[in-house]
Amino acid sequence: MRKAALHNLGCKVNSYETEAMTQLLEKCGYEIVDFTEKADVYIVNTCSVTNMADRKSRQMLHKAKAKNPESVVVATGCYVQTATEKMKEDLSIDIIVGNNKKKDIVQILDSYFEKKENVHVIDINHTEEYEDLEISTVTEHTRAHMKIQDGCNNFCSYCIIPYARGRIRSRKLVNIKKEMVRLAESGFSEVVLTGINLGFYEDEDKRLIDVIEMADEVGGIERIRLGSIDPEIITEEFVNRLQNVKKICPHFHLSLQSGCDSVLKSMNRHYTTKEYLEKCKMLRQAFGNPAITTDIIVGFPGESKSDFETTLEFAQTIRFAQLHVFKYSRRNGTVAADMPNQIEEKEKTKRSEVLIQAGLELTKNYRKSFIGQKESVLIEEIKKINGTEYYVGHTMNYIEVAIESKEDVSGKVIEVEIKDFINDEIMLATR
Repeated sequence: MRKAALHNLGCKVNSYETEAMTQLLEKCGYEIVDFTEKADVYIVNTCSVTNMADRKSRQMLHKAKAKNPESVVVATGCYVQTATEKMKEDLSIDIIVGNNKKKDIVQILDSYFEKKENVHVIDINHTEEYEDLEISTVTEHTRAHMKIQDGCNNFCSYCIIPYARGRIRSRKLVNIKKEMVRLAESGFSEVVLTGINLGFYEDEDKRLIDVIEMADEVGGIERIRLGSIDPEIITEEFVNRLQNVKKICPHFHLSLQSGCDSVLKSMNRHYTTKEYLEKCKMLRQAFGNPAITTDIIVGFPGESKSDFETTLEFAQTIRFAQLHVFKYSRRNGTVAADMPNQIEEKEKTKRSEVLIQAGLELTKNYRKSFIGQKESVLIEEIKKINGTEYYVGHTMNYIEVAIESKEDVSGKVIEVEIKDFINDEIMLATR
């Protein structure tokens, strides 16, 4: 029995694919061990969203070979797609697997062991078919992330992902339902729908809203949560249908990137701040006080101090429940990499710190608005906070809540009343 160790870098889509490869290997007789242990096969599912992600990917590949020089090191994921020639020259790497070939990992390894020669399987930009990876269980006990879409056609000027993931392609609705039923039967209460560009899901005449409505009918699934979506998907028809979905979580990660129209145009984002604001109003009209969270990039080429101040003001106007702030990372092969007026790292850091602080205040204000309200919480784990053990989980709108309970409520959805903050991240609640 060969031992295999897998390491994941990057997004929830990567996590899902790593889990799926793990289960394929287990099914074919591999013993799965921790990445820190000695193994016969090391698989690193790489990320390339930033230069730092590239560096971490290289480090993990080299670390694997150093741990066992006789091992087979497999590189897969987005960094593989964006730096293929570097990968082929790297003596630490024995097998290179493209993003659309992860489902063939067992056969690729079999071929390597038979021929004992390096294998390179890369053809992401020539695929139009969705790669049908699937899972039957996940390492989390209550929440399952489920990939239903891959690829992106947007070509935002700062982003390497369309080159790493290829064009948009989607999973068959019938296959999504089968996996969802299996996950429900395995005891998972919440499903998070994920994809590289989730809002552009399309299976013949079916769209994302059809997937959500299907999931609403699956017994055992109590919550449906959406991964990141672009503002364009928020239409009156989408929202009208969505508010009739009983299990939908009112938590919308609505990608922004900048609160300044001139910067959005340079980024090749296809909406204005006025349009974005209207989308948020539509969601609030339908769901009351939903959690609207977002990503914002600071220090994009040509972003003036005035542009940054405009973004800061816009974030406060929207009243986000949470901000994910990123400093612009120059990516070779993208349009933005060659733009003039690149911002100095020191200035990017300064702007990032200002926006992060503003985001923390917005998060605190959002959570404070729920004090005294009754909410349902999915209990996920037990945590010791200030010396006391609590059952901890998340509300539908993703507020982390802790309760004391003599009864074991692990994995259950329970009704609580939110009382106050325990710390900056978690709120206290009672049953």
